[in-house]
Amino acid sequence: MSSSRFDSPEASIDYMKKVAVARSGFSNWLQVEPLVVWEGKSELLLELRPEMTQHHGFAHGGIVGLMADNACAWAGASVAGDVVTGGYTINFLRPALGERLRAKGEVIKPGKRQVIVRANVWAESEGADPVHVATTQATIIPTGRVQAD
Repeated sequence: MSSSRFDSPEASIDYMKKVAVARSGFSNWLQVEPLVVWEGKSELLLELRPEMTQHHGFAHGGIVGLMADNACAWAGASVAGDVVTGGYTINFLRPALGERLRAKGEVIKPGKRQVIVRANVWAESEGADPVHVATTQATIIPTGRVQAD
């Protein structure tokens, strides 16, 4: 398996914006921003809005889960092509309170039938240290499909 399915880091970000975000209703509505999708690694950012929180004002666990899931899937996609998530386990470490969420994923073991990926999610606010709020391990499944731009 090659180290990246894209020709350049810029091409990968352009593709992810056009396909993984623009064609995904939920990621598009959330305005998830891919920052890195290259050689088995991913980083994405999400500016939190009030409608993404739960009754205590923390980012809802579903939003934190989406960030972890996308970080895993996008890291996997960078080496395996079109993918879906086969399953993931998430551990919420503390409440996600902040202005934005940042998730980073990294392929642990690539494969033809499955890609094992880990991701971490942080809550961030201006003037404060990032807070590690969740950690995830996922099984990402290559679909074998060629996704057109």
